[in-house]
Parts: sequence; C-alpha cells; structure tokens
Amino acid sequence: MVYTVTFNPSLDYIVTVDDFRLGLTNRTTTELMLPGGKGLNVSTVLSNLGIENSAIYFSAGFVGDEITRKIKETGIMAEEIKIEKGCSRINLKLKSVEGTEINGNGPEITESDVKELYIKLDKLKEGDVLVLAGSIPSTLPETIYSDIMEYLQGRGIRIVVDATKELLMNVLKYRPFLIKPNNQELGELFGVTLETRESVVPYAEKLLEMGAKNVIVSMAGDGAVFVTYKNPDGLIEKSFDKESDILVYMREAPEGQLVNGVGAGDSMVAGFIAGILMGIPEEDDTEDELLYAFKMGLSAGSASAYSEYLATREEIERLYKDMQ
Repeated sequence: MVYTVTFNPSLDYIVTVDDFRLGLTNRTTTELMLPGGKGLNVSTVLSNLGIENSAIYFSAGFVGDEITRKIKETGIMAEEIKIEKGCSRINLKLKSVEGTEINGNGPEITESDVKELYIKLDKLKEGDVLVLAGSIPSTLPETIYSDIMEYLQGRGIRIVVDATKELLMNVLKYRPFLIKPNNQELGELFGVTLETRESVVPYAEKLLEMGAKNVIVSMAGDGAVFVTYKNPDGLIEKSFDKESDILVYMREAPEGQLVNGVGAGDSMVAGFIAGILMGIPEEDDTEDELLYAFKMGLSAGSASAYSEYLATREEIERLYKDMQ
C-alpha cells in the first residue's frame, strides 16, 4: 500500500491570459480549478495507474471543504485531517506567463493536528511506501519530515521525499528510498547553477553520499538524471568508489508539446513508485527494475506536462512505448 502526506494542499486556480500586462486589468481566456498539493498529485497519478493508495491531507476553512469535495470527485482514496482554525490556501497558476505562480502560505497546523497524523501513520506496515511531498505551513518545524522518518524507523517502510532546502537535507541521515529535487532545487542546495544533465550528476552523487538510496533530478523538457547504488541495500561508506559503486542514467524527455507543467514532477514520483510496485512486464526488455521505474517516472512526468491535467494510464503507456 502507498500512502501520501500533504501538509499544505491547495485549491489551484489555473488560468491563461492572452497578452498579460502588468498594472492593467487582464481577463482570463481559460480557467481550471483543481485540488493541488504534491502528495495529492502523486496519489491521483498512482490511482490512474491502478496502484492502491491513500492520500492523507490537512484541510481548513471553506477552501479546505472545496478541496475535499474535488478530491471526492476524482475518486481517489483519501483521509482528511480537519484543522479548526485558518483556511487552506488558493494558488494562482498563470500558464501563459512562463509558468508564473502565486502560492498562499496555508493554515496553522497545531501539535494536536500532527498527533492525529501520527495516529494514521501507525497503521503503516512493512513493505508499505510513504510519500512525504511538498511545502509545509510556516508554523511547522523544518524537521517535520525527518521527525516522521525517525518515528517510523525500523518498520521496513520505503519513504519517498519530494521537498526542498532544509526539509530535504534533514531527511538524508534516515536514508530515504527516493528523493526527487529538480535541477534548480539541487543547485540551490549546493550554491551552483545546473543547466545540463551532465552537470547534475556530481551533485546527485553527493546526495547519495549523504544518505539517499536513489536520486532522480527532474529537468523539465531536458529530461531527468537518475543516480543509484549498484547495491542499494548495502551500507554507505564514506570511501566508496563512484566508478564501481554508482549507476548513472540520463535520459531526455520523450517528445511532446508542453500544455501544463503543474504536477509533472509529482507525476514522475508516482510513475517511479508504480514501476517499482508493478515490476517489469514480461514483454519489456528492460533488465533492471530501477531503470524500468526511472523510465516509467520520466514517461509519467512528461505525459502530465503534455496534458491539460494529470496524466492517465493510457497517456503514460503511450509515451513509454514511444521512448522505447
């Protein structure tokens, strides 16, 4: 079973404005309102791929009620933690201006709210997958993801983290199964600019050295880089030999027309998890399970970027076959 956690879900108001002009009244030409948040996006794509999962999320106020209503419309399994005060956020996504976004902060999550989350996490068992994804409200500490990982240590749960800055760095000592920064986020971690797949590799390897078992770096239209250990269950040694102990896969994105980049990275995470859980199909000539999962992730991320909303199974499978 896969569980996703979204601390700071949103109602995403996705609009297109022709000839956008600052300081003047602009009118939309297209509008779309969807439940947003990385964990919810991962759950949606997992469900589209037929992977059983449950989305755990926090909600507050009338916006939270609408998020819950729209989640029910999608049909995905979900577990709501209702916050008494504040209001869930509305995020404005301006598609027609180079992916410009204005994101809200989100409500205050109290200690008692977090305790309710831990009660839900107590039901996870060996072999389950937990996805911790996205930003957190400012009232929570930047150790919240690492606190959860520490709490679940020793239970045989594979944990995936899609976060930035300290939220990400703090979890590395607990050896997450997968982390997925994009190239800009990876560059921010190390104070560099990373524009090519080749330039990404040494910094992704650093994240392996620091504790991650698998690292995918997404690069939008430039594809992705996947870095892993040849023996992922082996202990990490500071003196490991990169030439003999690490595998690096680089792949351009399959061809397609960008329609909506919102959720593409989350879809990549979902595709990778689905690839791991489904296993390599008999008709596929991919020999390595992790490489198959990586290609599934890249196909899912691209399929969502080339769709109005998050990708369907048919769209993902079509791109995967094209990429072969």
